[in-house]
Amino acid sequence: MEGIIQYDDIDWAQWEQESAPKRKIKEKSFYAEQIVKYFEGSLIQRGNYLPWDKRQNFVGLRPSEVSVWAGINGHGKSLLLGQVVLSLTQQDQKCLIASFEMRPEITLARMARQATGMKLPSPYSLQAFQDWKKDQVFLLDHHGMINAEQMLAVCRYASSELKVNHIVIDSLMKCVKGEDDFNGQKDFVNALCAIAQDVGIHIHLVHHMRKGADEKHLPGKFDLKGSGSITDQVDNVFIIWRNKRKAQERSEAGATDESVPDALLICEKQRNGEWEGKMGLWFEPDSQQYVGENFGRIELYLQ
Repeated sequence: MEGIIQYDDIDWAQWEQESAPKRKIKEKSFYAEQIVKYFEGSLIQRGNYLPWDKRQNFVGLRPSEVSVWAGINGHGKSLLLGQVVLSLTQQDQKCLIASFEMRPEITLARMARQATGMKLPSPYSLQAFQDWKKDQVFLLDHHGMINAEQMLAVCRYASSELKVNHIVIDSLMKCVKGEDDFNGQKDFVNALCAIAQDVGIHIHLVHHMRKGADEKHLPGKFDLKGSGSITDQVDNVFIIWRNKRKAQERSEAGATDESVPDALLICEKQRNGEWEGKMGLWFEPDSQQYVGENFGRIELYLQ
């Protein structure tokens, strides 16, 4: 399938070497002009916007950052990130999706529904999806566990050879064996942060939450599985939460209060931004799109 990196066709050895650290010591006066520009606004990086925040009032996805996207199993982390990738592509960003729990064709099929707004896209619409923003979305063809060093090599390769701006890794548990391997998790996330800083890309890392007594409970960053150093090291922490109570009411009663969101996107940390909080989202089953409360139905990506 066109646009898919064949995992076994690349010599990864050359990409498994760590990047040379950039160590420079300079007197503060060296940065005088940059500081003035920062307060003037010309050096403040807003980054790329989310589909529901095009004015960037809340969140920016900036170069040289790592974001964790966490959520309870089945709450739609991967689906929501597919829509984020479409939005990034619309902003002329190149993206690589490394999903180790879902086959590439399934990932693309779900994105095609989001891009066309159709539950069953026509052949014409599918061709339009294939032609839209060609050569800007890549997929790593690898299923199951992957060695952490190999994943880091993929990041280096994709940045250098494919010139990607954003990499989605789905998920941490497929790169580090054992939920209790806290040192392995810490080292892997630390290496991702180093690569993002060195080459100026944004890395999106999918992660899981600890199982609580009730998935209707709203989780926070302290509910992420594994090492606490994960949230300490990354730049941004997003949590996706589906409103299961509303879904249950709809299933049992056939109706519910539609002013209540179907889901929340919670920004628990934004190191280089000033906003943290919750975005209400509504889910459209046919298109698989999440719709923001201030925008109504978002426009189709193919338009």
